[in-house]
Amino acid sequence: MHALPHSPLTALSPLDGRYARASDALRPLFSEFGLIRQRVRVELAWLEWLSAEPWLTELPPFSAPSAARLGAIATDFSLADAEAVKAIEARTNHDVKAVEYWLADALADLPEGARARPFIHFACTSEDINNLAYALMLADARRKVLSPAIAALDRSLTALAHEHAGLAMLSRTHGQTATPTTLGKEMANIAHRLRRAHHRLEQAPIEGKFNGAVGNYNAHQAACPDADWPEICRRFVESLGLRFNPYTIQIEPHDGMAELFDALAAVNTVLLDASRDIWLYVSQGYFRQVLKAGEVGSSTMPHKVNPIDFENAEGNLGLANALLRHLADKLPVSRLQRDLSDSTVLRNIGVALGYGLLAYQSMLRGLDKLTPDRERLAADLGAAWEVLAEPVQTVMRRHGIADAYEQLKAITRGRGIDRAALHTFIAGLAIPEADKARLMALTPATYLGAAPRLANEI
Repeated sequence: MHALPHSPLTALSPLDGRYARASDALRPLFSEFGLIRQRVRVELAWLEWLSAEPWLTELPPFSAPSAARLGAIATDFSLADAEAVKAIEARTNHDVKAVEYWLADALADLPEGARARPFIHFACTSEDINNLAYALMLADARRKVLSPAIAALDRSLTALAHEHAGLAMLSRTHGQTATPTTLGKEMANIAHRLRRAHHRLEQAPIEGKFNGAVGNYNAHQAACPDADWPEICRRFVESLGLRFNPYTIQIEPHDGMAELFDALAAVNTVLLDASRDIWLYVSQGYFRQVLKAGEVGSSTMPHKVNPIDFENAEGNLGLANALLRHLADKLPVSRLQRDLSDSTVLRNIGVALGYGLLAYQSMLRGLDKLTPDRERLAADLGAAWEVLAEPVQTVMRRHGIADAYEQLKAITRGRGIDRAALHTFIAGLAIPEADKARLMALTPATYLGAAPRLANEI
């Protein structure tokens, strides 16, 4: 078979094919272009940092025009620039060295270019550049893409919680009728869990190292023995908005990355659980989905309105977490001072995040289509008077009636009970008349506890 041209129809990954638009926001960050761009950013930042060190007289500060040029190279880095770097890499067979050579060419016309050339990549190992590049990619992705998407889901869930705070529905513990709740309270439960997981994601450290070939500043001190290299490099890493890791081998050990991926997987687990529950509510008829003109639910059954957004979210969250778990388990493990097994794995961070982002978008679409079926909710509640056995036996306990639980169990467990039979039982109880009246006033639809309040307070 002849090689097919690259297009969304021939892409091996659905993130670059069928779902290409959904992952557009991550493509500038985690593509090969994005990685090269961040490498250039780090190399230039280090060059400028060194030029500002007063003790390094061999590299004086750049003039204003030269500093502007350095800034423009970093901010205006283009696809053509990345292709030029890749052309150098094809000759050198080394990706980071190719960036160094490209930068040397790019700075050649600067007045300070010749003097600056030896200080490009000064005292650096490739991993000094790579670990900071990946860290910056992750920081950008969290701030610009992941957190806004998760916050949008939070807002949607919270809106549903508030709108339906008092809308009674049966709970289904073990899949069976159980103490009533409200539809809004169930959405509030999800929103609360999501906020907790999101906070953990926001607090996960993004770390960087900048300490040479095996983490000891060997080359640094050989070249400039009087400089306080640990302090210089700490300040440099922190200037990029990252947490400095002072103790590493050749690579930054990725413990912070693992924490971040675990935290993101926890976000995804909350949403996967929610997708399954909402799917079940749709299947029970508690939720209906707003119809979209022209959409088809089945190739043979014209009536179908399938909960595909929640199914797609569930599937893609599973894929995302499978990759995130592998990243979290594998990346902190490296033989001795360095092996390359992390390098190819790191290139799949964008894939893991991409499946998550795809799921967030699917779930948000699904939430926006939901509308409750009030008649179905009311009908299920009206047929479940047995759920009031709980408050009746609890009031009996308060008044010291023996075997309260067992008495209600005898007339309700595994069988239905209607309003009349329950009221006859209550009428015969030796409890205050006010409590009898309160119990008889209860219905499955009004036995809600603090659910409406909790839903409104989320």
